Amino acid sequence: MSDILQWVKAVLSTTAPRWVSLTESLPADLLARTPAPNEWSAMDCLQHLLDAEQRVFPVRMRALLAGERDIPAFDPDTQGTQDSARTLAQLAAEFARYREANLKDLERVTEGELTHTARHSELGTVTLGELLHEWAAHDLMHTVQAERALMQPFILASGPWRSYFSDHDARNK
Repeated sequence: MSDILQWVKAVLSTTAPRWVSLTESLPADLLARTPAPNEWSAMDCLQHLLDAEQRVFPVRMRALLAGERDIPAFDPDTQGTQDSARTLAQLAAEFARYREANLKDLERVTEGELTHTARHSELGTVTLGELLHEWAAHDLMHTVQAERALMQPFILASGPWRSYFSDHDARNK
């Protein structure tokens, strides 16, 4: 098996348990707190990951595997879900259910299928291998983004230690 398949599966298998733990352990108001104007909170990141898990990555993976020629772009600002009816724990649990199913589908992908191509409406020709790289990087990026949002109240109140967090301080943007 290709390293990419192993690495992607390993990364993707850690994301849902991480979110379940965060939503079970941290106060909802901390998870909903935006780090700065026009930036996403941890809750926003989780909702986006759920949207992507339902409507983006598995859909694109199946399209590439089926030999479909075109895959559409996804705009989280216009196509993303704004669902305030569910709790964060419910969002995390739903994300975990979708992720579990998608990991089962990913188990069936072979190394030879990584070169399957389609035309992305914004990016041009893409391969399944590139999509899988993007899926893992996307998970990690939004996890880092969420953790950065969670850090902000602690950074702001860390007094003389605040300078240690300059790379993560939302006010330094």
